[in-house]
Order: sequence, then C-alpha cells, then structure tokens
Amino acid sequence: MRGTLHLIPTDVLGWLVPLTLESGVTQARRRLSQLGIPDDPERAVRAVHRMLDRDGPLTRREIEERLRRAGYRPEGYAAAYLVWLGTPRHIVVFGPERDGENTYILSRDWAGPSERLDRQPALAELTGRYLAAHGPATPGDLAFWAGIRAAEARRGWKAIEDRLEEVETTRGPMWRLRAHRPELPRGIVRLLPSFDEYLLGWKDRSYVADASSWRRVNPGGGWYHPAVVADGRAIGTWKTERRMDGIALRVRRFSTVPPAVRRKLRQEGQDVGRYLKRPVDIEVG
Repeated sequence: MRGTLHLIPTDVLGWLVPLTLESGVTQARRRLSQLGIPDDPERAVRAVHRMLDRDGPLTRREIEERLRRAGYRPEGYAAAYLVWLGTPRHIVVFGPERDGENTYILSRDWAGPSERLDRQPALAELTGRYLAAHGPATPGDLAFWAGIRAAEARRGWKAIEDRLEEVETTRGPMWRLRAHRPELPRGIVRLLPSFDEYLLGWKDRSYVADASSWRRVNPGGGWYHPAVVADGRAIGTWKTERRMDGIALRVRRFSTVPPAVRRKLRQEGQDVGRYLKRPVDIEVG
C-alpha cells in the first residue's frame, strides 16, 4: 500500500501488514545501507524488536539512542526503516503520543492479538475485500492499490474466481463479485478530501476525469487536491480558508456547473460547516 499512514481494523493487522509490506523489503535494505546500517540488518531488526518488547512504547529518538548503545550509528530515518523492516514478523504500529512525538509499539501490546494467515489465504481475503469496495476492477488495479506484485494479484483473483463475474466496460473486461451489483450514481455530488480512497482505488484514473482535468487534481509530486465529484466524475477542486466570521469554501470548476449541481454543492458545503461547527461561505469560480 502507499507508504503513508493507514487506519486499519485491528483484526486484520496480522495478515494484511505482512502481505502488503513484503514487496518493499529490497528498497528498505538499500536505504538502511545508505543510512549506516550494514548490508545485513537482521541483527539490528532483532534489537529493535527486543527493545519494543521490553520497553515499548518508544519514540524514534529513544530507539536511536538504544541502537547507538548497541554499537550502531543510525542516521536519518534508519530507526524507522528498521521498525518497518521487522514489521511483517513483529507487527509494529504507532502507539500513544509522548510530548508531541509518535511512539512505536508492538501491536499485540496496543491492539491485542490478531489472526495470522498463510500468504495464499491472505491474498484471497484481500482480493475479496478489495472487490467488495472497488468492483468492477482488474488484477492490475489491485496490484496498484495494494502495492503487491502483479503475479500475486492474479493469484488472488484465481483464488476467488468462483465468486467473480466478468463485465464489459469502456476500459475493457473487468470483474466484480457476483453478490455486489451497485447502481450507477445519479444526482450525487461530493466534496472529497485530499487522497480520498475514490481517487486512489484504481490504476486507470480515466473513470474520474480526462487527462487534462486529472492533472488539476493530481499535479505531481504525489499530491492530490481535494476534488469535487458529480456522479463519479471530477468537475473541480476545492479548498477552505478560515476567517474570523467562519470558513470560505472555494471551488475551482473545470467547466460549466449546472444549477442543480451548484445547489447540491451548497448542501455539501453546509455539511462541512456543520462538521466544523462554523458558518461556510461557498464560492464557485
């Protein structure tokens, strides 16, 4: 999965984390070598696990201090990479903040035990859950979304093929779960936040916007602007600005916005205001 923070149900940590982190092991080892950890970092990984087992939760700085006492010279984010590298075997998560700093803790100590699955059952489970939320899709979409190898995505597809049905789309043949046949959106307008799952769930983004419009949502550098979506298509971006008397919500449209969509945009804006408990002034420009 993307190398960023995720909120994950505790009951899936034991099989989901090892499944999705394994493909980045080579890169992590290379970065550790660059940051002062030997080519074989396993001893350092075991040291981090022991200190978390004994003294966790620990901040990154506390882990670095203990590594130095053990004879290592970790530079930069070496401690974080060591935590990451050991996570498939010893699930590590963020624990309670301490003086504004994140801490690392073994998931068993923070969230309790979590079921482990062999890799093939884990792939089947991941594929089924992905399609329940994203179907119709392809194995390539799953590989892109989960950060797993294309061959493994195809293995996951194969494992649940008796639950799938093929559908023809403008993007070619795709698959969905037989039990999930959602209707196409009609009259739905949403203000999606940055990095919303709808924007990241498939490899091909043409379902959201044409190439020129997509560049305004995703201008590069790994950034995604908050998007205005009407019936599944991006029609603009939006941002908010706090003021003394409330919040200014500004929409930058890609093309003409029909009156009915403008009305629903205002309803969405009012929902934002209710959530933030402040009045919202909406401008579509």
